[in-house]
Amino acid sequence: MRRAGRATALLVVLGAVLAVLGAGPAQAAGYRYWSFWESSGSEWTYATQGPSLVRPDDGAVQGFRFSVSEDSQDSAKPRRAPGFTEICAGTPAKEGTKRIALVIDPGTAADAPAGEKPPAPRTACAQVGPDASAAEALAAVAEPLRYSSDAMLCAITGYPASGCGEQVSGDGQGTPAESASASASASAAPSASAGSGGSSGPSAGVLVGVGAVLLLGVAAVVQARRRRG
Repeated sequence: MRRAGRATALLVVLGAVLAVLGAGPAQAAGYRYWSFWESSGSEWTYATQGPSLVRPDDGAVQGFRFSVSEDSQDSAKPRRAPGFTEICAGTPAKEGTKRIALVIDPGTAADAPAGEKPPAPRTACAQVGPDASAAEALAAVAEPLRYSSDAMLCAITGYPASGCGEQVSGDGQGTPAESASASASASAAPSASAGSGGSSGPSAGVLVGVGAVLLLGVAAVVQARRRRG
């Protein structure tokens, strides 16, 4: 009887351990926002500063993409390749100004907030002053723009009509991104799971839980031996 009781206790402990491990880490959150990109020739590079801080040279190409992503590592690029000559072909150079080619990609229907439909992607050539920022170039061709109180770019040409960097739940619906912070790179894109390194192993909380269960199991075995003595 005692052996059967000990075996049952050990099975309960083992089951609890497996249940804790099976829970696994929580799925990383996604955020819906406009990301900001710069041309590195023939490809897009995620910007290291926000558009209000970047002052592109004449002939530069800047991109904006609306999408749902976890962070800069998986953020969607504009779907059109950068090409200054093609975009600004109809805007002749003018002394005292610079030309900035802009690619504006509102994303797909899957990225859109509930009840909204993304407009078609487009390009524009902004002719602005020599000291103008990327944000000023965007404002010259894509108003109305909407910004949050912390200067995060929320909407281009009025899209989307509401929301700004909101966290997206598993069913695709947005919830307030209370933990979202403006990143120094694109359009103040929120950063999720900072420092996680993309690991899919057990989290610290899971390991602590496993340790607690194991300690309970050891205590049960010690108690059983004391009773036998």
